[in-house]
Amino acid sequence: MTLIPGPSANEEPMYRDSAGVVEDDEPVVGEAPMYGRMRLFSGRANPALAQEISEYLNVPLDEVDIIDFPNENIFVRLKKSVRGHDVFLIQPTCSPVNRSIMELLIMIDTLKRASAGRITVVIPYYAYGRTDKKDQPRVPITARLVADMITVAGGSRVLTLDLHAGQIQGFFSIPVDEMTAMPLLLKYFEQKAVPDAVVVAADVGATKRARNFAEALDAPLAVIEKRRVGNEPTSEALNIIGHVRNLNAIIVDDEIDTASSLLGAHNILREGGARHIYACATHGVFSPPAVDRLKSLDFEEIVVTNTVSIPPAKQMHHLKVISVAPLLGEVIRRIHTGESVGAMEL
Repeated sequence: MTLIPGPSANEEPMYRDSAGVVEDDEPVVGEAPMYGRMRLFSGRANPALAQEISEYLNVPLDEVDIIDFPNENIFVRLKKSVRGHDVFLIQPTCSPVNRSIMELLIMIDTLKRASAGRITVVIPYYAYGRTDKKDQPRVPITARLVADMITVAGGSRVLTLDLHAGQIQGFFSIPVDEMTAMPLLLKYFEQKAVPDAVVVAADVGATKRARNFAEALDAPLAVIEKRRVGNEPTSEALNIIGHVRNLNAIIVDDEIDTASSLLGAHNILREGGARHIYACATHGVFSPPAVDRLKSLDFEEIVVTNTVSIPPAKQMHHLKVISVAPLLGEVIRRIHTGESVGAMEL
């Protein structure tokens, strides 16, 4: 696995209080913040990403005790006061998903009861995003349930990346900043300059994302038609809409989970005469048996970001990982100082 870092952090101090004076030798983050001092906290889901964000902002991660009791209860204790401060809690809801979610909720509750001025919940990867509607009788809308729990626990706002469905933003009654890592992936392939490229949507749901990707690369678009049966984790690729013969295919999706969609797309592109096959997605979840499937396929590269921690057991020779820490760090800085997030140049 190759980790591709983002730009280096500004060497100048990046935190200043409302009077413009550095206090207690703490780092500076901007001019005239809307709330109190910036504080960064991380759960255990992806501490490496949290550390990169900390280094980008030049703001240290606060120490916190997170304890698993023998009865599987989680206990959280802050080491320092956060009263009136502007807190950013970084915790993707990745594997183990249910523990990560519960840990996130308990940390939010801890910060709320410690009188934090504002709690921005930074969720690089939002679990249960696929269960965003009732598509069959007597089923839950778990994406809404998770949103409700975060709000009730005491979250003030949410920062996330590439939700599976945009309408999940509307499940929250607090502000949501949904950013996208697609410009980072796009920049990677622009620099790679893949010749005779065709961008391929992994399924119909990914068409809009793939179309924008194709327009930016000035490449044609193709779409994989697939079918998923019931609640099975696998899907079947049926057809490809578009021309791929003798072209280099770049498959675009938001998430790689069990890689069944990627497997089907790869096979049907091979049948269609594609020359080389690349794949990219924001979230590299790689649930079993994804790694076994992908290791056996002749992808040129599989490019993901580090929204989800990728342990050594899931690393592959053709896997490239791009860091989203500079993106999230810059958004956090802007939220803290009250600058426009929408005006960012991605």
